[in-house]
Amino acid sequence: MPSSFVVHLDAPLEDSVPSLPSLGGLRGRVPDRARPAVPIPVPLSAYVVDCGVYVDGVRLPGRWSHTDAVEEVRKRGDGFVWIGLHEPDEEQIQGVAETFGLHELAVEDAVHAHQRPKLERYDNTLFMVLKTVRYVQNASPDTANEIVESGEVMVFLGRDFVVTVRHGNHSGLAVVRRELEEEPERLKVGPAAVLYSIADHVVDNYLDVTDHIEDDIDQMEALVFAPRSRVSADQIYLMKREVLELRRAVMPLAVPLRRLAEGYTPLIPEQVRSYFRDVDDHLTEVSERVINFDELLTTLVDATLAKITLQQNSDMRKISAWVAIISVPTMVVGVYGMNFEFMPELHWKYGYPVVIAVILGACLTLYRIFRRNRWL
Repeated sequence: MPSSFVVHLDAPLEDSVPSLPSLGGLRGRVPDRARPAVPIPVPLSAYVVDCGVYVDGVRLPGRWSHTDAVEEVRKRGDGFVWIGLHEPDEEQIQGVAETFGLHELAVEDAVHAHQRPKLERYDNTLFMVLKTVRYVQNASPDTANEIVESGEVMVFLGRDFVVTVRHGNHSGLAVVRRELEEEPERLKVGPAAVLYSIADHVVDNYLDVTDHIEDDIDQMEALVFAPRSRVSADQIYLMKREVLELRRAVMPLAVPLRRLAEGYTPLIPEQVRSYFRDVDDHLTEVSERVINFDELLTTLVDATLAKITLQQNSDMRKISAWVAIISVPTMVVGVYGMNFEFMPELHWKYGYPVVIAVILGACLTLYRIFRRNRWL
């Protein structure tokens, strides 16, 4: 036996067997979908819209992180911090929550959104939820797919801070911040002035949306009662559904505003409570208009269904009238189509013209009768 085939028994088995090449190259690379996705950390700054320090109603210059801003305010013993966040996740808001001492239940509501308007108190912190709305412009209310777009604003209010968390692209507070910064006297009051301005801004948007919806309902009402109009009940139901969404934003907010106006917490000073009463009055106006919209749309649905029923009855009358007219020649032709041997009219010289004349006369008589009765 050639020496190349000799296996020494005293040698380890793995040393005597030639090693196989790795199969990794034959199998190819592991697909990306088989590998677990590694989340990419996003810095908190990506969620921070603005962060400002306000002392004596004036914003201090410079860019501030939430930790530096709180340290500055508490070192001075005066002023407050206003930080705005846009749709943060749980990990990103955790640092803010720890810095300002926010309650974990309120933080969870702020992250996941889809909350009803409410007001809650956690130790020395207020948590308020407001629903924001925006009117979606459409060419015509009878061709719209969406009329009201909703979002949310959550406000954490403390002795020396305001944290706002927004959900939705239309609920920006840059206008509110700019207006307040132009009036330092209002900002001197403290964080309560910011909460009032946000609530006032949200309710003013309610008024603007109700004005647009009222115009749409007036236009739809004119179409419903216009002669030969083709307004679908589906479009009225869509409008009713959008009004219901607006109602869900408006109605639950009345109780939180009333509690703030009645001194629910010492975080709202007396001089600000009267302003919350004014916001509550505006909200009451919106609520009454929304209720009227709902009732009017219910009436329009009933009117549309009644109009459809009348149209169907009219169509059935027309069909019945034409069936009656057509039944005359059908009956006569059916009689003379029986092929009996003894039918005198078949051998009469004027039989055919007389039968045609009788058929035409009967049909014209029925047509005039139906026409006079407005069936045709």
